[in-house]
Amino acid sequence: MNKKRNIVVGQSGGPTSVINSSLAGVYKTAKERGFHKVYGMLHGIQGFLEEEYVDLSTQIHSDMDIELLKRTPSAFLGSCRFKLPEIHENPDIYDKIFHILEKLDIETFIYIGGNDSMDTIKKLSDYAILKGHSQKFLGVPKTIDNDLALTDHTPGFGSAAKYIAASTKEVIRDALGLTYHKEMITVIEVMGRNAGWLTGATALAKTEECDGPDLIYLPEVPFEIDKFLKKVQELLKKKESIVVAVSEGIKLPDGRYVCELSGGGDYVDAFGHKQLQGTAAYLAGYLGAEIGCKTRSIEFSTLQRSASHMASRVDVNEAFMVGGAAVKAADEGDTGKMVVIDRVSDDPYMSAAGIYDVHRIANNEKVVPRNWVNKEGNYVTDEFINYIEPLIQGDYQPFMVNGLPQHLVLKKK
Repeated sequence: MNKKRNIVVGQSGGPTSVINSSLAGVYKTAKERGFHKVYGMLHGIQGFLEEEYVDLSTQIHSDMDIELLKRTPSAFLGSCRFKLPEIHENPDIYDKIFHILEKLDIETFIYIGGNDSMDTIKKLSDYAILKGHSQKFLGVPKTIDNDLALTDHTPGFGSAAKYIAASTKEVIRDALGLTYHKEMITVIEVMGRNAGWLTGATALAKTEECDGPDLIYLPEVPFEIDKFLKKVQELLKKKESIVVAVSEGIKLPDGRYVCELSGGGDYVDAFGHKQLQGTAAYLAGYLGAEIGCKTRSIEFSTLQRSASHMASRVDVNEAFMVGGAAVKAADEGDTGKMVVIDRVSDDPYMSAAGIYDVHRIANNEKVVPRNWVNKEGNYVTDEFINYIEPLIQGDYQPFMVNGLPQHLVLKKK
C-alpha cells in the first residue's frame, strides 16, 4: 500500500497583509499535485510541538474561499516566535517533531516566514539528513522588512510600502491644512530594526502634487541628533510644515537605539530582539522642547503590516507564486531550500520564482545599500525609488460586505 502523501504548512513571525496568499498558493498547488492532505500548524512550530494542527480541507471548501484567504490579513493559522535550540542542545525536541511528522505521514514541511523561520527550516533539514529521515523542508519568504538575503524582495514588503507611502501622503496633506502662520513638525515612525527598506518607502509620497517627507532616516546610517536638530531648524526657515520619517531602529553613533533615550526597548524576545517603540515620540518631544513649536508623532505600527485593503496586486500574486513554487520544489526532490523572487525585468516589471540553499539565507540580514542613501544620510536616492516602485503597483480589492472587507476566519472544532 502506497504511503499517503501529506504536507504540513505553518506561518511564523510578524504577519503581513499577503502571508495568507502564500498559504493559498501552498494549498492550491498541493491539491493540484495530488497530495492527499494539507495540514496547517496552529501557531507555527510551537503549536505543532503540542500537536495542534488542522486539516485545511475543513477550512477551504471552494475557489471563493481561496480568494477570500488571499485577501485576509494576519496569519490565518496563527503565528509564533519560537527559536528551535541547536540540535546538540536538545535532540529530544527534534525527535518529538519527527515523531509527529511520521504519525501524520508528512512528506513535505513548508514554513512561511522571515529570517528566524528560515533558521527553523535549516535546522530541521539538517536533522533529517543527519538521522536519515525522508521528509522535505522548504521555506517560503515572508516579511514586510524586506531583509532576507538572496531574494530580490520579500512578499509583504510591497503592500506595506504601498500603505506607508499612501499614509505618508495623507499625513502631509493633513499637516499642511493646520499650518496657517504657525510651524509644525510631524515625525512618522516606521517599522525596521536594522533595515530601512520600509522607511525609505515614504519617499514614494513625493509625487506631482506632494513634496513627500522632508527628511528620511534609516538604521543603516548612524543618527546624529545634533545634526538632525540643525537640519530641521534650517528647513523651518523655508517652510512651516516639516515631515520627518524615521525607522524605529535608528541608532546613535554609540550604538544605542534612539528609543532607549526615552526608556523604551527593555523587552527582549526569544531571538534576543529588543522591542522598539517610542522613537518618533521621543524625537517629537525633543524638537518641541528645543525649537518651541507644535510637534506630533505618528506610529504606523501594526497597520503597515495588516492593511490588506491597501495590498499591492504585484505583492499578492508573488506571495501566491512562491507558496506554490515551494510545493513544486519539494515534489521534485528539493529540501533545505527557500524559494526566492528573481526580478526578470524592470520595464515592464516581471518576476519569477527561484530557489536557494537556506543555509545561505538563514540569519543573514539584507540592509539598504549605503549608496542608496544620500551623502548626508537623511534621504534615499533615485535607485532606491526605482527599485521599490514596481512592487506597489496594482490593487487587490477586498470583497466588501456592509461596507467592510470580508475575511476568511479559522474555524476550530
